[in-house]
Amino acid sequence: MCGIVGYVGARESVDVLMGGLRRLEYRGYDSAGVAVIDGDGRIETAKRAGKLQVLADELEHHPLAPGTTGIGHTRWATHGGPTDRNAHPHLGDDGKLALIHNGIIENFAELKQELLDEGFAFESETDTEVAAVLLGREVRETHDLREAFRRTVNRLEGAFTLLAVHRDEPGLVVGARRNSPLVIGLGEGENFLGSDVAAFVEYTKRALAIGQDQIVAITADGVEVSDFAGDPVEVQPFEVEWDASAAEKGGWSSFMRKEISEQPDAVANTILGRVVDGQVVIPELDAFGDDLLRDIRRITVIACGTAAYAGMVAKYAIEQWARVPVEVELSHEFRYRDPVLDEHTLVVSISQSGETMDTLMAVKYAREHGAKTISVCNTQGATIPRESDGVVYTHAGPEVAVASTKAFVAQVTALYLFGLHLARVRGTLDDAALAGYVEELQQVPGQLGEVLEAESERVAQLAHWMADTRSVLFLGRHVGYPIALEGALKLKELAYIHAEGFAAGELKHGPIALIEPGQPVFVIVPSPRGSQSLHPKVVSNIQEIRARGARVIAIAEAGDVAVLPFADEVIRIPLAGPLFEPLLAVVPLQLFAMELSEAKGLDVDQPRNLAKSVTVE
Repeated sequence: MCGIVGYVGARESVDVLMGGLRRLEYRGYDSAGVAVIDGDGRIETAKRAGKLQVLADELEHHPLAPGTTGIGHTRWATHGGPTDRNAHPHLGDDGKLALIHNGIIENFAELKQELLDEGFAFESETDTEVAAVLLGREVRETHDLREAFRRTVNRLEGAFTLLAVHRDEPGLVVGARRNSPLVIGLGEGENFLGSDVAAFVEYTKRALAIGQDQIVAITADGVEVSDFAGDPVEVQPFEVEWDASAAEKGGWSSFMRKEISEQPDAVANTILGRVVDGQVVIPELDAFGDDLLRDIRRITVIACGTAAYAGMVAKYAIEQWARVPVEVELSHEFRYRDPVLDEHTLVVSISQSGETMDTLMAVKYAREHGAKTISVCNTQGATIPRESDGVVYTHAGPEVAVASTKAFVAQVTALYLFGLHLARVRGTLDDAALAGYVEELQQVPGQLGEVLEAESERVAQLAHWMADTRSVLFLGRHVGYPIALEGALKLKELAYIHAEGFAAGELKHGPIALIEPGQPVFVIVPSPRGSQSLHPKVVSNIQEIRARGARVIAIAEAGDVAVLPFADEVIRIPLAGPLFEPLLAVVPLQLFAMELSEAKGLDVDQPRNLAKSVTVE
């Protein structure tokens, strides 16, 4: 949630800020604003409720004076509604400074009353303005923006990233973070700040990630990082692995359509470099010794939303391959139930952004209580990997659409790689079995391409036929169950209609009461191959709901003829091992949700009320 950009250099700052904010639109927002220090040392601001284009139109008609230092912000309303007045930046010190903020300041009411008692006035309903006014008071006392900023952040409680500029110190942007992301971009004669690297990747791929409770000051020629006590901190740089074009539509009608098409590459790139002579090798886990993994007695996967469903899919594979019990929990429930954790517990967190607040807090809780932690993440320099003992990065590239697609398949892939790595370390699979599973995983990118090529048009036609549908159900068994949940979530996110996913075996335990004539039901049909196949049971489920008037859309593997007499529509996926079918079966459900949303005239990239990264609890 919220996007933050800061810049000092020789470029026109408004252009840098607006470009950065456009690349951060995926984070979700309802207002936007910028502040620059112009050539005469004045603070100029512009801010508007609504989409970034509203602000762009305002700047076109009423341009700000040229300046080379500035900050920009897209806001997701928390304290106070999405209005022009509540939009950031907020001013302090009689308009001499501007401040932007991502997060929630939990003690803002107490601080606001303190400032009101001293005679300060407020123009907005936000907690952010309290920080701006407080900073202004400190600047008056110290006459030093850096020291005033340090004093201010030490008064704040909650989760925040703050950026500020002051007209008396042009060429300086200060920033700080606590439980909210902030990254530095290192340029030549210019430097940047951003919520993530997308804010500045157009200009530089060299970056630094700010740690917890740290402050940064950037000028055109330098970067200084310190802790909240003011002591210097060493920060390790990293190289951004993708360029600005990866975060652009590139001729596609939506980011989601582009990202669905990129799923073969997302899986292939996540596998790349991690298979040697038919065996899985994960270099990032070198420091996470084999002895530690052999000593693990149970695994808890923590995640939210789509990432949690990736964990549910992986549970089946990890338990089968590594013979370790796995449980999957929602991050926001995990630490509030006093879970049993010890040195034999491995907590695996999943977060595309690496900044999901609920998951971050759960990781910290797990470490404090003695558990070992590994994160699965798509974002370099993110907080959750830094807070974890080990990390398995996905290499899906930037995912801009709010509804996750390629990140999901990349997360499942990374978890499968980890499961095979764990099986090798623990000796639960022999070399031949490991090599067989690795070969199956390596075939997935090509199979994903086949699904996209063969079924995209048909799924689009089906979605347009069903544009007036008001409720859709999804059924699956085994690894198909979390795919049913994910299919329902995608439809809720994008089409705003009722959608539910169920374990097919639960049908007669209640959900079958929902079936009425014409009710659309997607069924993820397991393969008929194998001695303990669930296929006949799911075909029986199809017969039961079809007898009650349901319209059945089956996702079934090529050559499965048993479903034909009972399904109204059959969408085919290539032959794959049972544990690898979910990576293929999810694609038609993603396509269906996207196409149905577009048929209804909705914004598939930015669904209402949703943000890409949830950075507050």
